Amino acid sequence: MKGVAVTGLGIVSSIGKDLNENYKSLSLEKHGISFPELLGTTHRNLPVGEIKLSKSELENILQLNEGHRYTRAAMLGIMAIKDLLNSSGYKEFPKDTAFISGTSVGGIDTTEKLYTDYPKNTQNRRFIEAQHPGFTTEQIAEYFNLKSFVTTISTACSSSANAIMLGARMIRSGKLKRVIVGGSDCLTKFTLNGFNSLKILSPDKCLPFDNSRNGLNLGEAAAYLILEADELCGSRHVYGRLTGYGNANDAYHQTASSENGDGAYLAMFKALEVANLNPANVDYINAHGTGTINNDLSESRALQRIFGKVMRSFSSTKAFTGHTLAAAGAVEAVFSLLALKHQEIFPNLNFKSEMEETGLRPVTRIKSEKINTILSNSFGFGGNCTSLIFQADE
Repeated sequence: MKGVAVTGLGIVSSIGKDLNENYKSLSLEKHGISFPELLGTTHRNLPVGEIKLSKSELENILQLNEGHRYTRAAMLGIMAIKDLLNSSGYKEFPKDTAFISGTSVGGIDTTEKLYTDYPKNTQNRRFIEAQHPGFTTEQIAEYFNLKSFVTTISTACSSSANAIMLGARMIRSGKLKRVIVGGSDCLTKFTLNGFNSLKILSPDKCLPFDNSRNGLNLGEAAAYLILEADELCGSRHVYGRLTGYGNANDAYHQTASSENGDGAYLAMFKALEVANLNPANVDYINAHGTGTINNDLSESRALQRIFGKVMRSFSSTKAFTGHTLAAAGAVEAVFSLLALKHQEIFPNLNFKSEMEETGLRPVTRIKSEKINTILSNSFGFGGNCTSLIFQADE
């Protein structure tokens, strides 16, 4: 199966303000984990993947007028899509370009700052709508004058992976020809406090798949892809093909993954089935790998159920960026396509020792390898699990 063409990539994260900067950091094994400087939190001792661009700096970069309604998540999304436009070969997006964006908290970074001010300050009431995740999508679409099909996916940490999957399915069904897919999430007090209350934030840099892992680092990012039907590609560069996708829910717990990785197993199984591939065809797995005790063991068991004794090369890139929540699936889709382009596996930073239960060992240094097929996993709260398969264009 030829799959849906990916003809553009764009990203902003704590390891880079565009595609080139992100790749440079990955290739140099340079992480973006630091302590909060811009987020107004009392938890200054918790490491995060923070993008060191203030509100005013983002406004200047995007040339926004005073009185605008763009939140931080929207501004990061716009930055990533500007980068996407640069990589796509388009000068501007055609009028029939659709937009599917994933987010978990949308513009809550703004509403959590202003909600006590709403009764007396009528000007700030323009941000009340930002509480709804769809507001972020609509603001990004307005900036780029995207008026075709526009919708929002909010399925926790699998949101942008599901946006990518939905875009591909709509192209395959003939309902769309060209669609921007991905997601954006920014750091907020709401998410930092929420994850901290669950006791799953690490006080140090996270240790994905390590026996001594003790929690995740939150991050912020935005990342988007352009998916296109073949007849629109012309002579423009194709970064890869989305050939498989699968979504499942293990319905095990509100925040924990099932012990045997049932949802993750089903998502990977379905993605391979859609792509008409066997596990042996996969060259590299970009794992979800958050660094929490529960997730990494659950995902490891699911990987063993799929791949058996012949485990494929795998790593988690969340030690570079932190867990960027709804944006994570798109961030790691971009990283997967960069791995295809450069024929490199990006390392699982900070790893020291295998988990006693599974003995799996990820790739720990950047590695040149022949790669044709990549499986990328994104799992969310509530057990919403999504797997995507990217293959080199032939």
